[in-house]
Amino acid sequence: MYKRGNPKDITEAYYIGLMSSVGYRKKEFEKPVIGVVNSWTDVNPGHKPLAQLALNVKEGIWAAGGTPAEFNVPAPCDGMAQGAGMHYVLPQRDLIAASIEAMVEAHGFDGLVFLCSCDKIVPGMLMAAAHMDLPSVFLTAGAMLPYNEDGRDYVTCDLKEAIGKYKNGDIDEATFDRWRNNICASGGTCSMYGTANTMGSFLEAVGVAPFGSSTMLFCEAAKVRQARDTGEIAVKLVKEQKKFSYFLNDASLANGIRYISATGGSTNAVLHTMALAHIMGSNLTLQKFDEIQASVPLIAKFKPSAGPNINDFHKAGGVPAVLSIIQEYLDTDTFLVTGGTLAEFLETYKGSIDDKIIHPLTDPLNDAGCFSVLSGNLAPEGAVVKKSGVDPKMYRHVGPAVVFDSEEEVRDYLINKKVEPGSVLVIRYEGPKGGPGMRELSIPAAMLVGMGLHTSVAMITDGRFSGATRGPCVGHIAPEAWAGGPLALVKDGDIIEIDLEEKKLELKVSPEELERRKAQVKRPERDLKGVLAAYRAGVGGAEKGAVWLYRDDF
Repeated sequence: MYKRGNPKDITEAYYIGLMSSVGYRKKEFEKPVIGVVNSWTDVNPGHKPLAQLALNVKEGIWAAGGTPAEFNVPAPCDGMAQGAGMHYVLPQRDLIAASIEAMVEAHGFDGLVFLCSCDKIVPGMLMAAAHMDLPSVFLTAGAMLPYNEDGRDYVTCDLKEAIGKYKNGDIDEATFDRWRNNICASGGTCSMYGTANTMGSFLEAVGVAPFGSSTMLFCEAAKVRQARDTGEIAVKLVKEQKKFSYFLNDASLANGIRYISATGGSTNAVLHTMALAHIMGSNLTLQKFDEIQASVPLIAKFKPSAGPNINDFHKAGGVPAVLSIIQEYLDTDTFLVTGGTLAEFLETYKGSIDDKIIHPLTDPLNDAGCFSVLSGNLAPEGAVVKKSGVDPKMYRHVGPAVVFDSEEEVRDYLINKKVEPGSVLVIRYEGPKGGPGMRELSIPAAMLVGMGLHTSVAMITDGRFSGATRGPCVGHIAPEAWAGGPLALVKDGDIIEIDLEEKKLELKVSPEELERRKAQVKRPERDLKGVLAAYRAGVGGAEKGAVWLYRDDF
């Protein structure tokens, strides 16, 4: 007998009666009740397909002898939440995790199917799954259709960079308007290797989602069949009593980090895997993350760091192809929700691989992963940059600081002032507490590229950058300025050194002068209420994943 609905237990009469009122029959309480954790919404392209996909998942659950029970959670679109709305996006990661826990524990589901696609929803659901440790399987919506114009494919990151091109006069108003209306061509996750597809494909790499689920187009018939399979898998896992930790553990987490690094993934993945590790009870540190990611060569890059988009990645072989190439770096004894071990899957893997997109180990793009985790007197607890998205001529950059106390200030500067080549744009008070919400500076970073300044100007912040950011953009600086980090001490004209090879972020100011400046620091006034006030009061540092509701040190 499963958790709820036992007719022999008279105290379950209330539960049975209320479930009957929404259409369930007595015999369906004798089956495993599978919570279908949906994040469908009309206002997020990555999640709009999930309304139909949930129906297909439920078909699979019924077919396998289970009872589906669907409920919904929020699903913000990072792209739509740029600017002021971005304060609320990272807090929703933890709110999503907590709302799932509260619903699942209240209703006593036996197993779970998680339907998610985008930046904060995949990690939020992963955090919930790790915390509750029920039999669980994940499914994403699939990728957005690319937009083709004059024989060239465009995806969402091209639209962001178009802002800078239009400001620079490189494209006319008609082109800008046409791209604005057409580049985001359909539902599905934006067809670039941002946070959404980094975390979606991470699900495949750690064995908790079917292979191909994140990279196939959202509209393929294979996605419908895959959704039905996913429903059946959930019932099977419950019957076999295989908890989530059977699949996601320290070994598979390390596999996922290596996969992300081998494919040039999002810097946000650092933040989310650190938070996930915290909930798992792992001893992962930012330095250990760096060791793991640097242990594997970079063998693929995608939009915006390179030409291929996510659909190109799928046709080139996708996640299975990457895992087959880097398998000597992986723990292949890990288990897959689809059955068997990773080793068993790779032994029988026969997929073709396009080596122009996914390189062999004999021809890597870089020998030591895609990130650089920096430290120094400006980042005593670390900072993160996507090295694979930086022009090698900017691996080391020394220049004068131009300081801003918010994203709005740097946006205004980029639009209305002349940006001097060689400078370092410093955006502070945008960390987890300072923002609050650790906003991603996606638009300013993309504008820098569109203006052609990404090979001469660097940008550093205690906030975040988009997974689709390219250029010398250093984020996650810890401790953040609001919490007394040295970023608060930087003044216009100070010389800053960034060295991605030496993994160094240094402010060329004497310790004595920095000590004198501490008395002059004045944090910007930001009147907070509601969620943001609670977030500032409770969120931890970026170096540990910016965990809020699941901190263990309250």
